[in-house]
Amino acid sequence: MSAKRLTTPKEKVQQLQEKLGHVAKKNSKHKFHALYDKVYRWDILHEAWRRVKTNKGAAGVDAVTLADIEEQGEQTFLKDCEGALKEGKYHPQPVRRHYIPEKDGKQRPLGIPTVRDRVIQMATKLVIEPIFEADFEDVSFGFRPKRSAKGALERIRKACNRKGNWVVDVDIQGYFDNINQEKLMKLVQMRISHRRILKLIRKWLGTGIMEEGNVRRADVGTPQGGHLSTACEYLFELP
Repeated sequence: MSAKRLTTPKEKVQQLQEKLGHVAKKNSKHKFHALYDKVYRWDILHEAWRRVKTNKGAAGVDAVTLADIEEQGEQTFLKDCEGALKEGKYHPQPVRRHYIPEKDGKQRPLGIPTVRDRVIQMATKLVIEPIFEADFEDVSFGFRPKRSAKGALERIRKACNRKGNWVVDVDIQGYFDNINQEKLMKLVQMRISHRRILKLIRKWLGTGIMEEGNVRRADVGTPQGGHLSTACEYLFELP
């Protein structure tokens, strides 16, 4: 019986993720050093674009929308992303600050990266996520693929049925704005030694936030709203 031929970018990405996850799980101390070229692989970029498009979202500081990219041509856009990464010419733009009202009347700040930055962040996430997934405990649910708050509640319910006595609910104020970037990078380097990947992540951490025409940069924190911020909180869930 012949093996199934992988025909779609999604299937090829899943195969790569399975391979990376297998190696990571087999050796908890293994460091990955050949990842950057996978970020601009055509199937990775296609799948990243598909996911970003599915998530929708507004334009960043460059005012370029998803519809604009579709109009100019998705293939052209992805070729530009591929070329910029391959040639080392990719430079992320500042994140646009946006506020959304909460029930208590306060304003929650969100950072909106450009669509281009969101696609490249997603491509990077597709490559590195299975590596860190191998290190998580089964009881961890925060920001993990195929896991949700509903699943965490079900786990709590089962624990209560086994006569568990305590449920602790904790919310860290200003979490994203106070993430220690150096500690974050040390966590990343526990598994990834490829300099170009590390440089890419540092670039995103240092892009800054644009608000009312001014760009503010900081040595701590990461803008909440993009795939990078999700990955940051995800990494801080590591045991």
